[in-house]
Amino acid sequence: MNEHAERIELLLRIFADVPPTGTADAAYLYAETEPNQGSVFAAGHNLLERKQVRRLLISDCQPKSGYIGATAYRAAMIATGIPNDVIEEVPMEPTEILHTGIEADRAVQFAKARGYERLLIVSVPFHQERAFISVVTAVLREYPSLKVYSHPGRPQPWDETVTHSQGKLRGTRAELIGEEQKRIETYTAQGFLLPRSAILEYLRTRD
Repeated sequence: MNEHAERIELLLRIFADVPPTGTADAAYLYAETEPNQGSVFAAGHNLLERKQVRRLLISDCQPKSGYIGATAYRAAMIATGIPNDVIEEVPMEPTEILHTGIEADRAVQFAKARGYERLLIVSVPFHQERAFISVVTAVLREYPSLKVYSHPGRPQPWDETVTHSQGKLRGTRAELIGEEQKRIETYTAQGFLLPRSAILEYLRTRD
């Protein structure tokens, strides 16, 4: 299979991943900026209602890098109807900034420490591919037996201008798709992310 075909297959599998049977240990909700956080909250709420996960994980960070902080994030989740007792904070402090790689590493470490077997990954749609690739990269490095599944957040208007990427990047959600692709290519070339072929192989053999 050529690189273009692999890229298309991976993207389709990330956006149409087959969920695990039964109830998974948890879903990790990425720390999105305030204009985008409703997307992951809605997905998390739906997962709980359908009994697909037991708990929702979030970063324990203080407000930084565009993230409103664990206390405010938790309060906003509760305001959408998510019960407080199913929300758990993943230790990530101290850290000067919060970014996708840190979240991926710490979420996998958290899962390993608790013996999780299955974890769903939730981010806003334009960020979902990089978020999932980052988590699988961490899984294959630190906890290969963990099965992670992609569960994109609820779609939001693509032409709405929002902030992203530690609160520094601004554009419409449609424009941010291209920015995310650039980051995937850059971080893969730098060795921070595994190539798409390795992520695709993980998905092919995961179940």
